[in-house]
Amino acid sequence: MRYVKKALIVCTLLLLSLAVWLPILHLFFKPDYSQYLPDTGIGIKSRQLANHCLTCWDFSDQATPGRRSLGESNPEWNFMSRTYMVLGLANMGLREPDKAATYCQRIDCIIDDTLYLEKQYGHPYFLLDYGKGDKPWIVNPPQSLFIDGEIALMIAARRMVCEKEDYRDELLRRVSVMTEQMHKGPILCAESYPNECWIFCNTIALAAIRLSDYLDQTSHRDFFNQWIACAKDKLIDPQTGLLISAFTLDGKPIHYAKGPEGSSIWMACTMLQMIDPVFAQEQYTLAKKELSGSLFGFGYSREWPRSCSGSMDIDSGPVVPGCGASPSASGLALIAAASFQDKAYFTSLVTSLNGFAFPETKQDRLNYLVSNAVGNTVVLTAFNTGPLWKKVQESQP
Repeated sequence: MRYVKKALIVCTLLLLSLAVWLPILHLFFKPDYSQYLPDTGIGIKSRQLANHCLTCWDFSDQATPGRRSLGESNPEWNFMSRTYMVLGLANMGLREPDKAATYCQRIDCIIDDTLYLEKQYGHPYFLLDYGKGDKPWIVNPPQSLFIDGEIALMIAARRMVCEKEDYRDELLRRVSVMTEQMHKGPILCAESYPNECWIFCNTIALAAIRLSDYLDQTSHRDFFNQWIACAKDKLIDPQTGLLISAFTLDGKPIHYAKGPEGSSIWMACTMLQMIDPVFAQEQYTLAKKELSGSLFGFGYSREWPRSCSGSMDIDSGPVVPGCGASPSASGLALIAAASFQDKAYFTSLVTSLNGFAFPETKQDRLNYLVSNAVGNTVVLTAFNTGPLWKKVQESQP
């Protein structure tokens, strides 16, 4: 009986300590916002993370084409880490104009390496295996909007920092290919994989086209308006009001991604700021309502709304049981929170990064140990988001 009483006392004291400590634990990891995303210049944490991300690349003149990056075993991650690295560096170049030439040199290495690989092996090089098999593409000639859109966005972002004539024709060619492919689809969306369209890829393509309009004094306003109208009519999930993630060329939801996904919608609403800021804000507000969460001050994003079921896949990554938190969705939510200037949500997400991603700083380099190359570059983009979009938005009448 004596031991039972002692056990009860210990358990009671443990519960009391948890009741005291859990609500304030997040305060030990709460960031100083100015170290991550200051109004001007580059935050110290952003610079440290960039220093680490740059070590993943060989920028020397002797580097073998197509082998500059350490890469990833997953070809999509290899490709997407390039895109986010370029977006991060481009925003840094606009934040530090006196160092823009240095940032552009790094960006050029990444873009040229990517173009080399695409030329050598074709767009399937960066696709998962099911994009290289026998399943037929609906639109011919086959072309992945996933590849075209992100390459176009990389080139456009680089030109936004400092013009490079060698990239002008390549961007205009990509824009022409993308708009042609999208017009061939009955809902103005193009395939990323055979008969598989993603809202993530289509909105990135739209943003790249918008940046090209800014750079080259062209206009796709009518196309943008048609796309938004079609998306509102065909691609909205009736339960949540959010854009669905994956669908066939004619707009039917794909069985394994029937509804909205955090790993798609956060990036989509960020890209849509370039096309329709009001619709983008509506989607962001709904995404926060359906996907955002906080546990004892630690912010996160769910992969799926509470009303929709889903299963873990390569996009979602591992999902925390109970709350449904997804590291992948949370990383992309960080970009959206920065882009929509949602300081409270951004801060709560960085609090989670500091608490659970095991940040390690060595020799002025910040590495999140539980992340990988693409995860770190997503965070780099979030820590620098703003100048690219602002430059275009300020030019709008």
